[in-house]
Amino acid sequence: MDRLNEAKKVFDIEIEALQKTRDVLGDDFIGILNEISSCQGKVILTGMGKPGHIAEKLAATFSSLGTPSFYLHPAEAMHGDLGMVSKNDVVIAISYSGESNEIIEILPAIRLIGAKLIAITGNRNSTLAKASDLVQELPEFEEACHLGLAPTSSTTVELVYGDALAVVASEMYDFKDVDFGKLHPAGALGKKLILKVEDCMAKNEDLPKIHVDSLLVDAIKEMTKKGLGVVCMVNDNGILKGILTDGDLRRVIEKRVDIYSESVRNVMTPDPKRTTKDKLAVEALKFIRSKNINNLPVVDEENKLIGVVDWRQIVKAGIVA
Repeated sequence: MDRLNEAKKVFDIEIEALQKTRDVLGDDFIGILNEISSCQGKVILTGMGKPGHIAEKLAATFSSLGTPSFYLHPAEAMHGDLGMVSKNDVVIAISYSGESNEIIEILPAIRLIGAKLIAITGNRNSTLAKASDLVQELPEFEEACHLGLAPTSSTTVELVYGDALAVVASEMYDFKDVDFGKLHPAGALGKKLILKVEDCMAKNEDLPKIHVDSLLVDAIKEMTKKGLGVVCMVNDNGILKGILTDGDLRRVIEKRVDIYSESVRNVMTPDPKRTTKDKLAVEALKFIRSKNINNLPVVDEENKLIGVVDWRQIVKAGIVA
């Protein structure tokens, strides 16, 4: 047996199944899409066995793209989980044969509850299709399994069909990257889209700052205490006047400046680069790296110092520019 060619044959068979399904998309798809986009409740996906795994994945995809959704296990539904279904919901049942026992058993209850029922099946004359309000009949195709038995092509088609519904529905909602970020706050992409400087910056007691008329030795003490490699100088009103970095400090010491008598005003960098708290952290990180610096003072609309953001704080929060 030529294993590599057998593997490629699986690809070919499943690709052909996808092409056949793509070519039959029409009014049924649009009708189902409209039901999903106008749903006042949740979109509930159900299936048994391999289609059940597909349904579970699709529920996650719908939810992540702005359509509230969850997976309902048909066997568990018969033991109380039907209580999660309401008349405002849309139930999408996936069964290529349309005769899966566990699916058939929950159909009367779904009809009684009043939820809209949609079938994704390969048999329009099946029990599932006849009980449904809307039906997407999938074309006949060959399963990629060498026995022609294991759900392979059919589950691939069901997956891509469901993805198409979820993606197009999200476009109808005008679902944007910021919306995606709100629903994925723990992921790297989500953090890039929603995490702001305010969420990463050192503030309050952790903020390294001294008065602009302080001595250099006071700046060294503050820098050592706060551990960010920078100290910000402010006036009596808290207005940012300058910064002193650990690099600046090394250069000053190399010149044998008297740290006990030298005013920090004479050695600081006046009018430094700065940012605001509502700036996206990823943008602040890009700016920091473009200027070859380590940190940025954070100021409010009156130019008062409210924080310091360091590149290490941003990376630690999960942001990579």
